[in-house]
Amino acid sequence: MQTIDLLRDLIAFPTVSADPNLDLIQYCETLLRDVGAQVELIKDPSGQKANLYATIGPLDRPGVLLSGHTDVVPVVGQDWTVPPFEMTERDGLLLGRGCADMKGFVASAMAAALRAATLDLKTPLHLALSYDEEIGCVGVRSLIDMLAAAPIRPRFCIVGEPTSMQVATGHKGKTAARLVATGREGHSALAPSVLNAIHMACDIISFIRDLQEKLAAAGARDPAYDVPYTTLHVGMIEGGTALNIVPNRSEFLFEIRNLIEDDPQQLLAHIRDHAASYVQGLRKNFPQADISIDVTNTYPPLNTDPDSDVVQFVQGLSGHDATLKVAFGTEGGLFSSRLDVPTVVCGPGSMAQGHKPDEYVSVAQLAACDAMMDALLQRLVVGL
Repeated sequence: MQTIDLLRDLIAFPTVSADPNLDLIQYCETLLRDVGAQVELIKDPSGQKANLYATIGPLDRPGVLLSGHTDVVPVVGQDWTVPPFEMTERDGLLLGRGCADMKGFVASAMAAALRAATLDLKTPLHLALSYDEEIGCVGVRSLIDMLAAAPIRPRFCIVGEPTSMQVATGHKGKTAARLVATGREGHSALAPSVLNAIHMACDIISFIRDLQEKLAAAGARDPAYDVPYTTLHVGMIEGGTALNIVPNRSEFLFEIRNLIEDDPQQLLAHIRDHAASYVQGLRKNFPQADISIDVTNTYPPLNTDPDSDVVQFVQGLSGHDATLKVAFGTEGGLFSSRLDVPTVVCGPGSMAQGHKPDEYVSVAQLAACDAMMDALLQRLVVGL
């Protein structure tokens, strides 16, 4: 099957992260098994989502892994001019949810795997398709657990997030956390006599903002990133039930996106220490005062040496000599840190088109990815 035909089929599966991806995974499984690939599914506890890991070629040596996620972000509330779960071709562009992020790469990788099955590979091709990447690289972890226990791991990994086919060697890590502030409720006419949990939350947010300013002014820097320092961000806040009730509970969600030089656990400890000191000052008058901070998700940064073998290898395949670092996170940091598999990010399209209405990848970008896959297959036939 051609890449565009595969992409059309993949877009038709509405694999929003909140929904199952099993139909798409089973579609890919059938295609791969029909050509003789060794395929393993790793399902989630519900049985409605799964990772897929496939190998084409010899099983007794490490190969090159192509990794892509199958989930997409929602389309609700977005003003699409085309059906989001039907691929539309228009003026050299292929439109549909996931075309850029990142079913375009998955389609190209699947097409390469089907072609690989007709060749005598000296080095195997591995394919990893995961779920729930969009909510924090959640699903791939069970696949990585499987590979961690395997006797042979891939030699190289290419994560196909959209980079306009440039070779990306790094991205920041991410730690997401929830802070819950507990105060004491009361009538708003007597507000000074009780403890407003929203005010407590905002006081900690002010501390987080000050910490961000210090990192921006004097923290570690990496000019390869659009934002060259570690960032802290509060994204959601809740609290209160009525205007005339002083709220006894408030919570907010925040994240840390860290450079490799900064330890997010140290930053969290700094916030926790400040919160503990702040609460201690309140408990003389309000013994129920409390602040808790729980990490909800974390994944590590990717920081591959630009002079490493994997970078030179993928540069040779893609025809691009330059490297970059990307603002968004990927599963690459997990493959690199958990499995010690040298990893880069390289795929068709741009994240500037991702997560938007009328998301697209150009036909030219998809063709460039197919050309990289052809070059990869030629190398696997000869052997690495």
